Amino acid sequence: MADETTDQGPVTTLATPIRLDFDFTPGVAQSKFLRGLERGEFHGQRCSVCGKVYVPSRGSCPTDGVPTTEDVLLGNAGTVTTYCVVNVPFAGQSIEIPYICAQILLDGANLSFMGLLQEIPTDQIRMGMRVEAVWVDESDLTPSLASVRYFRPNGEPDADYDTYKEYL
Repeated sequence: MADETTDQGPVTTLATPIRLDFDFTPGVAQSKFLRGLERGEFHGQRCSVCGKVYVPSRGSCPTDGVPTTEDVLLGNAGTVTTYCVVNVPFAGQSIEIPYICAQILLDGANLSFMGLLQEIPTDQIRMGMRVEAVWVDESDLTPSLASVRYFRPNGEPDADYDTYKEYL
């Protein structure tokens, strides 16, 4: 008697509905960052030992293990440290493919974060490109990264590699 499961071959994929609901409760440091986004500003915190500025801050320096208590208001401009041109469609996408996802190192910060890069053809993006944040309308600002619509080139000359090489 043959085993019916082996006659059909192995299961290689499975499509099933799945959902994960959760609530995020930011701490004091992340709340300051999120409240800054609600005002159209980037806020970070500086380590009193090494002097690095973390944005968004987690409330402590991962290198020195001390609380980051000095708040730092950062500017709107930064440098593309790395990037990816996305050509793969996905369910529920709201942006036209291809698009650029980049790591942005804000001026004065020592930690880059991911942002969408627009207003540039995908074949012209490069590491070191200087960019600026484009915010949603003031009435649409919220305490979330959704307040930043995207980043775009700001026309400044590219940053020298030595200024961002440790953030790759």
